Formats: sequence, C-alpha cells, structure tokens
Amino acid sequence: MSSSKAPANAIRPFGWADKIGYSLGDMGCNFSFQLVSTYMQLFYMQYIGIEEGAYAIIIILSKIFDAVNDIVIGNLVDTKRIGKKSKYMPWILLGGITLIIFNVMLFAPVQGFSQWGKYIWCLGAYCLWSIAYTMVNVPYGSLHSVITDDPQQKVSLSTFRSIGAALPGIIVMIVLPKVVYETKINELGEEVDILKGPTLLPVALVFGVVALVAFWATTKLVKERVNHKSDDNTVGFKAIMSSVKSFFTNRAMIGATIASVASVALFNSTMSLNNMVFQYFFHDTGKMGLAMVGSYAPMIIFMALMGKLTKKFGKKTVIVTTMLIGAISGIVSLVLPISPDSTGMILYIVCLMGLNLGNAGFQISVWAIIADCIEVSYRQTGKSEEGSLYALYSFFRKLAQGIGQAVVALGLSAIGFVEGENAVQPADFGDKVKSLYFILLAVGSLIAFLSMKFIYNIGKKEEDAFAQKIAEAE
Repeated sequence: MSSSKAPANAIRPFGWADKIGYSLGDMGCNFSFQLVSTYMQLFYMQYIGIEEGAYAIIIILSKIFDAVNDIVIGNLVDTKRIGKKSKYMPWILLGGITLIIFNVMLFAPVQGFSQWGKYIWCLGAYCLWSIAYTMVNVPYGSLHSVITDDPQQKVSLSTFRSIGAALPGIIVMIVLPKVVYETKINELGEEVDILKGPTLLPVALVFGVVALVAFWATTKLVKERVNHKSDDNTVGFKAIMSSVKSFFTNRAMIGATIASVASVALFNSTMSLNNMVFQYFFHDTGKMGLAMVGSYAPMIIFMALMGKLTKKFGKKTVIVTTMLIGAISGIVSLVLPISPDSTGMILYIVCLMGLNLGNAGFQISVWAIIADCIEVSYRQTGKSEEGSLYALYSFFRKLAQGIGQAVVALGLSAIGFVEGENAVQPADFGDKVKSLYFILLAVGSLIAFLSMKFIYNIGKKEEDAFAQKIAEAE
C-alpha cells in the first residue's frame, strides 16, 4: 500500500465538501491565470506600447526565472511546514494574499515610462506574479494527491477542478470584453474596437480579492486524508536534485507533461488571438462570448460523462480518442471558407467546438493523471515528493504559457501586427490572425495526441491495479 490513512473517527469521509472546496481553489487560481493569459499580452502590446519582439524576450527571460522559482518553492512546500495542522493550506492562503498585490502591479498604467522602463517593469512584475502564483498553485495542486487515494474519487476531483476553472474563463471571455473594449473610428474612418488599458487595473484588484476568498473556502472545506510516509529525509539542494531525477525517470509524467505543454502553449495561452479574430476579422468584440460558449460546450458534456467513460475505458483511451478528433478538426478548420460575417462567425465557432472537443477530455482529467503520476513516483522511490514533483510539472505548464505568448508575439510580428493604442493594422491582418490561431490550435492538438498515445503509459490495466491494491489494503 502506498499510503496510510488517518483513523476513521478522526476525519469525515470524502464527499461533496471536498469536491466543492477543491473546485473553488482552481477558481481562485484561474481568476488570476485567465486574466494574465488572455489580457497581459494585449495590455502591454496594445496599450503600454511594448514591441512584439521585446515582449517575446521578456516572456522567455521570465520563464528562465521560473525554472528556479518553481523548484525552490516546491521543495519548500515539501520540507517546510508553516502551519501546525496542514502541510498545504497555510501556503495556499499566503500565496493568495501576495497574488492580490502582484495582480495589481502587473496591470499598472506605466505607459508614460521610458521604453526600457516599460521592459523592466513588465519583466519584474511578471516574475513577482509568478512567485505569488506558484506559492498558491503548487500546494493547491499537490493537495489532490492527499485528499483521497481512490482512483474514481481522484477523477471526480479533477472534474470539479475543471468546473471551478470554467467560471473565471467565462467571465474573462464573455463579461470582460464588454468592460475593457470600446468602439472608435480610426484614421481611415473605420469603426474598430480598442482595448481600454486603464480598466484592467481595477479588474485585477477585484479578481485578486475574489481569488483570496475562494482560497480561504478551500482551506475550510477540503480535508487531507492520505499521508505519504517518506523513506528519505533529504533536504536542500540534494532534495531538489532527487525530485528532478524522480520526475525525469517517470515515463508517465514525461508524457503527461509534454501533452500539457502543448495544450497550455497552443490552446490556453493563445486565447488573445481569439480576441484579435473578433477585433480585426469579425470587427465585433461584443460577440466573443459566442466563441466561449462554443469552447466550453464540449467540456460541459464531458464533465457529465467523464467518470463513466474513464471507468469503462480508462483515462488514456478517452483522452487519446478525443485528441485525435481535435487534431483532425484543426486541420479541416484551416481549409474551410470562413467569411467575416454572421455565417462565417457560426462556422468559426463550430470549428472551435471541434478543436475544444479534442482538448476537453485532457483538460478535465489532467489533474487526476498527474496525481496518478505522483503515485507512480512514490511507489518507485518511497519518497514523499508531492510538492516538488507538482512544482516541476507546474514549471513546465508556466513555461508553456511563456512559450505560447512568445509564439503568439512572434507570429503577430510575422503577419505584420502594428503595436500601439491607436495603431492601424494592414488590410489583410484579420484573415491572417485567424489562420495563425487555427494553425497553433491544430499543432497543439497533434503534439498532445502523439505524447499521450506513445509516451504516457498508465492505461486501464495500470489504473485497475491501483484500485485493486487499495481494495486489498482496506
């Protein structure tokens, strides 16, 4: 048996409080993450006035910083208790408080700074935000492994985590455009939608406060039931290197991580291109919410079916099948004649539904998958490294976010984007940005499919073996 449980009379059974509380934790994380993923790039390029090439370099430098930041914080979470009752909850609250501060700092109106001042502020604010986000996200993600060791309960936690992540996404994509965009007439006499940069500062503050309340609720509703007893007491640099070795010798973790990098970099971190499609191709940012409905429809369906499907076929089979559908949809989307009118908009949304169907299965169950990978590592090494392993995985997800933003910035430069608040884009820019968006989504689908199909190696047989060992130990 991989873990020992607390006495039955010491803690209530796993139930709805855990699922709701865990979903609120990712809701809190995503109020910050979705805002930064969707609007940071637009804010600094369209409002602050940072060139796309310089922005790409800033993002790459910030991810080099993250390589150290994530591993160090993951090790601290594993080895330093800052509360008596819980290994993870105090870290979540501390991270939530600091996240408010750096959310605001990241969207400060620094357009009056010199160009180098803008570069330094953007890089510094983003690095500080990354520290705060890691302080809350790593312990929150590690919590999944200690709430329950039942495979189906882990799937339900992963599903509820996806539900929690969906609400901020809906608000960011449907509600915020009505707040942060305004319609103006440009120099050519055309009606265009312009980003209102100053509105993002109060939005960042409100989102930060809401996130902190959600984190607090998580600490009150979720209970830790699984205690991984470690055979190793290594700390400091040796502990970090031990965790790095555990991570890179875990084939399942490598496969899941590559798929996550593709998904985050070329799906989650390219949503700013969706905004631009509505801004410059359809010339109607008010209808961006329709695209969000299309994006989330497959996920809503899968949330209802995921438990039954994974129980019958296994998580890997379900994910690989849906990812193949997504990859095919992405390729087809590139050749369809989408026009900049209502008919074309409907076809565009249908294309997104096909692509997001491919991504839905993975997005919903990815956290259960990572919990399985961490369990495999514990069985192989006998070391309790939940925080460090999740931190390494989190680093690659954040690296993917940076890669995605850098790819978007360089892609925009290649198709002729003109930065600045009142810039006029080339006549064919809208069509090119639509094609760029579909290309990135299709490539992301294909990479994720190949990784989960040929590298990730926890199939239905292995999942059943986990369940059998738990049953034998009870």
